Amino acid sequence: MLIAIPLLAAGWAILSSNGCGSGDAAFSDPQPVSKIQHVVIIFQENRTPDNLFHDQKLIDAGADIATSGVNSSGQTIQLSPLNLGTNGSNPDYYDLSHTHNAFVSMYNNGKMNGADLIPFSCKPGVASCPPPDPQFKYVDPADVQPYFQMAEQYTFADRMFQSNQGPSFPAHQYIISGTSAPAPGSKFFVAENPGGVINSTVNTGCTSPPAEFVAQIDPLGVETPIYPCFEHQTLTDLLDSANITWRYYTPSPGSIWTGPNAIQHMCGPNAVPPNATACTGSEWKNHVALATTKVPAPVLTDIANKQLPAVSWVIPTGQESDHAGLDDGSGPSWVASIVNAIGNSSYWSNTAIFIVWDDWGGWYDHVAPQVLNSYEYGFRVPLIVVSPYAKPAYISHVKHDFGSILKFIETTFKVPSLGYADARADDLSDCFDYRQTPISFQTIQAPLKADYFLNDQRPTTDPDDD
Repeated sequence: MLIAIPLLAAGWAILSSNGCGSGDAAFSDPQPVSKIQHVVIIFQENRTPDNLFHDQKLIDAGADIATSGVNSSGQTIQLSPLNLGTNGSNPDYYDLSHTHNAFVSMYNNGKMNGADLIPFSCKPGVASCPPPDPQFKYVDPADVQPYFQMAEQYTFADRMFQSNQGPSFPAHQYIISGTSAPAPGSKFFVAENPGGVINSTVNTGCTSPPAEFVAQIDPLGVETPIYPCFEHQTLTDLLDSANITWRYYTPSPGSIWTGPNAIQHMCGPNAVPPNATACTGSEWKNHVALATTKVPAPVLTDIANKQLPAVSWVIPTGQESDHAGLDDGSGPSWVASIVNAIGNSSYWSNTAIFIVWDDWGGWYDHVAPQVLNSYEYGFRVPLIVVSPYAKPAYISHVKHDFGSILKFIETTFKVPSLGYADARADDLSDCFDYRQTPISFQTIQAPLKADYFLNDQRPTTDPDDD
């Protein structure tokens, strides 16, 4: 299948209400040396700013959040409320496609009017599903108040773009390495979630069954299959070389949300792929922290035990993920529990927390990304920056992507560039002010407290993605 995408997209307006006229202008006044010693990346699932941040305070402060959209027939569709999860008066019983093809449909050569062409899937046996205009929804503000509290108090970015034009599996490669290329120097990008085996998401990456495959996209937009086990440098290699500690907190070893399982040297498969059944290498054993019945939330346990590494990736369970048709609405409380644990500890004084969503999930968003090639960039996703040195009540209009988070880590810890998305990205400097009086932490109010997650004995729900 050949997909043609123009190299130039409709541009976006970089607003200047907070003193940032452009990406370059944001860095004209050099910052003093960073005071950050710990970085935590909380990687939630499948939302856009228009869908998740229908926050009137942010909108009044200048955040670029739409209340309506345009469909492929030219009709204006008002965004309407939907619950986060399957509770409430407007429960979410469906999921939207967020494949590369879905991106192409919604993007529509920069017109951003093809959201209604994105397919959906309803939970079996649910009546009246989907609701009218299923792609044009926003999450009920009552369900996401913890996110609003953090975004209003610290920094909210309304120009954070997903680096890739596809779903979770490649997005989780970008957040650890700035690319989904299967090998160094490759002109291909891994573009989709794996397929080919029933329930293949139970065991993917370098421990996939032999019949599993994932689509890779070439510079012309042609997708061809490849086995989902790759090998190239990751940010963790640079951290290792500089003796900087890191951990990757994740519920399940074989999930499409567990990025290290698809990088051969991180996984260390117990047999030559495609015959491996488990990751057993030293990188995996020493740095990948899996949830267990004894330790259901290892990131919270490590914070309490003063064992938080310098750099952390935090992956949710399906229940906590905010993923449409899969989550139970506990995502905002899950994120708040981590932020509160750090904020009420000695780590607060030197930590930067990035709360970001891995892809757009098929939801409408009105801002066209800049298209660089057949697979980069994707649509907007929300970003909240929480730190004593994050600019307070600040809305960043500077263009960021997943590479920006990697570049922030590289700059903060003085490690070299990977040369992928990080090389062309900004380093999130506009979101921080190391001269300011450090912000005193105020506990984020949430329906569920940390004890709920520390004692959660439910089996983890892995993604059932498209």
